[in-house]
Amino acid sequence: MAVEMLSYIKRTSPVHELSGVTKLLIFIMWSSAAMLTYDTRVLLFLLVLSITIFIVSKVQLREIAFVMLFIILFLILNNIAIYIFSPQEGVEIYGTSHVLVDLAGRYNITAEQLFYQFNITLKYFVVIPAALLFIVTTHPSEFAASLNKIGVNYKIAYAVSLALRYIPDIQRDFRNIAQSQQARGIDLSKKEKLFKRVKNAASIIIPLIFSSLDRIEVISNAMELRGFGKNKKRTWYSAKPFKRADYITILLGVCVLVVSLWITFHDGSRFYNPFL
Repeated sequence: MAVEMLSYIKRTSPVHELSGVTKLLIFIMWSSAAMLTYDTRVLLFLLVLSITIFIVSKVQLREIAFVMLFIILFLILNNIAIYIFSPQEGVEIYGTSHVLVDLAGRYNITAEQLFYQFNITLKYFVVIPAALLFIVTTHPSEFAASLNKIGVNYKIAYAVSLALRYIPDIQRDFRNIAQSQQARGIDLSKKEKLFKRVKNAASIIIPLIFSSLDRIEVISNAMELRGFGKNKKRTWYSAKPFKRADYITILLGVCVLVVSLWITFHDGSRFYNPFL
């Protein structure tokens, strides 16, 4: 059976046992620490901690491999764009210039620029796996309950839950339609030329759109018949009560955030400068 992307992966692990509110708060603090700092020491510490949490969660890398490969491709394009449009950004930040490769004009490759882009790469590998782990270890209904518990309107929270539930549904529909079309002789394999494959893909996209519209109508009618949105508040079947592990985890998250920000800003700069 094909692994569905960005869908809830049920496991028995300490990460799965945490409340959705806890995981949401930890993710917000984690992202804040990673985004606000350019201190390489902090980023490396967060990266090691992120890998450790990923191992503890028992989520297999192959289960999120496609999304990770897509993110790595985007990261490579982002690094190329940074160098093209701002090849001396690292020199301006760190105040020195150690030329490694002498190219034309301002496009010299400097140690400062490589170090700056290394930090950008670290940020990706700190935040993105944590975001994916949060998505695949939190049930959509529990995530909606978590959002509502921290003050988000339950209608918005439920819409987010439906969107997360829809991801695996649309993947299943895509596979079913693709197999049906291939059984009718429409080739989508690498044997066909690229233009022909793109043209044949339209035979999947159009039925997929119509099936999605049908599902939206069914869900909206069901919600309306059940009086969704009538009351200002609602209860949640999937909400998890706070346990001792939740309080300890949140406390550790606050400590990591505070220490990270202190190390980052104690000398008045967000950047760790090894060139001084």
